[in-house]
Amino acid sequence: MKSIRRAFIFFLTFALLACSSADASAPPAQTIENKGSDTLVNLALAWAEKYQEERPDTRISVTGGGTGTGIAALINGSADLASASRKISAEELEEAQIKGVAPLEHIVARDAIAVIVNPNNPVSQLTLRQLADIYSGKIVNWNEVGGEDRPIVKLSRETNSGTHLYFLETVLRLGDKNNKTFFSPDTLLLPSSEGIVAETRQNPNAIGYDGLGYVPSDLKVIAVAKEEGDAYVLPSIATVNDQTYPIARDLFMYTNGEPTGNLQAYLEWILSPEAQALVAELGFVPIK
Repeated sequence: MKSIRRAFIFFLTFALLACSSADASAPPAQTIENKGSDTLVNLALAWAEKYQEERPDTRISVTGGGTGTGIAALINGSADLASASRKISAEELEEAQIKGVAPLEHIVARDAIAVIVNPNNPVSQLTLRQLADIYSGKIVNWNEVGGEDRPIVKLSRETNSGTHLYFLETVLRLGDKNNKTFFSPDTLLLPSSEGIVAETRQNPNAIGYDGLGYVPSDLKVIAVAKEEGDAYVLPSIATVNDQTYPIARDLFMYTNGEPTGNLQAYLEWILSPEAQALVAELGFVPIK
């Protein structure tokens, strides 16, 4: 009986050691750190979740904080991927080069910036010039653009947001690099897309802007014309692709040089039909 018990204990010990040895020999899962754009964060999370289902050998950590935060993390080595809703700036590029980092741009999706108001606001269309005048403080009352006699409450993302910078350059400055117009000092700067939506929902005087994928159905989306006399166009996948909606942009991932290994495989997968289908599902515009 004792010999049987000894044999069983020896077998159990051997099995545990074998399992331990097998676990030790298995290659550890590689983690990809993805930081940056709040516009891209929901899409990046959806990509990461789907990819990890198919490739359990890869772990993908996704955090937001804004485009500037993501690019800074790539430069200081705490991120493998920087999500960005704008191109890297000359200042960021110079800092990267000083630190021996070579940011490489990858276009991963496209987006429309929707201008939103409270559903009780009768205004339904604006030109880019009118939007520029509203956000710079030249137009301060809704009755100046066909609405009721109410003060305009301007909502914007914070300055670290790539969406903030894009809206500044494309709308307030109308794409003119020599234009030095800034947001009016009374513009409310909010830290997230959700904050823009919540404030617009509860404030009948508010106007805000957000990535189309973040706009819920209970808010009113403004049709925008590039110039007076042009057609007023609502943002959609179709109007971004045919370039009739005037506030649309590319969305990016940045790597330090050419990606290799698991990082290269992940970026290639992001461009696949499977991953680009998630782009459309979340309200963004697929690039393929």
